[in-house]
Amino acid sequence: MTAFKPEPPFSHGQAPRTGVLFCNLGTPASTSTADVRRFLGEFLSDPRVVEIPRLLWWLILHGIILRFRPAKSAAKYASIWTPEGSPLKVWTEKQTGRLQTWLSERAHSVTVRYAMRYGQTSIAEQLDALKAEGATRILVVPAYPQYSATTTASLFDAVYAWAATVRNLPELRFINRYHDDTGYIAALAESIEQSWKVRGRPEQLVMSFHGVPERTLQLGDPYHCECFKTARLLAERLGLTKDQYKVTFQSRLGRAKWLQPYTEPTLIALAQAGVRRVDVVCPGFTSDCLETLEEIDIEGRDAFLQAGGAEFHYIACLNADVAWINALGELVHTHLGGWPTQEAPDTQCLAASREAALALGASQ
Repeated sequence: MTAFKPEPPFSHGQAPRTGVLFCNLGTPASTSTADVRRFLGEFLSDPRVVEIPRLLWWLILHGIILRFRPAKSAAKYASIWTPEGSPLKVWTEKQTGRLQTWLSERAHSVTVRYAMRYGQTSIAEQLDALKAEGATRILVVPAYPQYSATTTASLFDAVYAWAATVRNLPELRFINRYHDDTGYIAALAESIEQSWKVRGRPEQLVMSFHGVPERTLQLGDPYHCECFKTARLLAERLGLTKDQYKVTFQSRLGRAKWLQPYTEPTLIALAQAGVRRVDVVCPGFTSDCLETLEEIDIEGRDAFLQAGGAEFHYIACLNADVAWINALGELVHTHLGGWPTQEAPDTQCLAASREAALALGASQ
């Protein structure tokens, strides 16, 4: 039998509130090997992330990966850690605060919180907090523009798991994707153009997206197609021809075939072919993190330069750019449509409650 969470006393006529939960992937709590192991254990235990038989994967994960990988990953995290902590957490916090301000300035009376799919603060904790604050409607917003079962669907799994423990559920809405959203594409283009104003244009722009196993494409995951659509729209906005940019995929795990072409081999091949300068942007990441700052701006840079390239520039993620916050705000505004966000108490319900109380008192 399901054990439901304790509910606060139901109050007739209580003004309904709307919450927005902005969700990112997550990060270790620190650069210690123990914290990184804990984070990787949670992340890699998700059946949405690794789709192989559970028993076999459990043996591989606990027998090999979690014994050797955490120390190497901890060193990589240490190379990009800031005095404020994890870059991904820092940027997600700033995005959340600025989204709250954007909505408040436009008269939306909503509460905006952020959560991490893995690590702290968890989705369940933040949903509990929103509900305790009186939220009867919650919009869940992924930090991932392109839909993938490995990320977006996993996030929704966590929301549904929380919902299964709640008696009085709030209304829930989800944003599945915004890979072709006009504001998002415009924000990406503006960030690239700002970089080019300072440094000039490269010979090649590489758009690197996070990789997933190729098998997911064959099984119907739309991620691959959505990445290419984002890239096409962005290239059109920048006025690039097909031979001026490349789409690649990074962060391969294991020996299985993943979406191709792979980012680092592409950078090496460009350098060996005589390309002197490349710029790399990561449109699928809305916050800078390990995969962008270490894998691209450190490892990718080294690979390109060592292969004979002369100039490498990494263009930062959208982070807290004004254009991105505007785009995110408009996206949330659209998906809040039909939900009143300047609520007053339900006066009819209050009146009925008072009449019922008076009737009960008179009968006693």
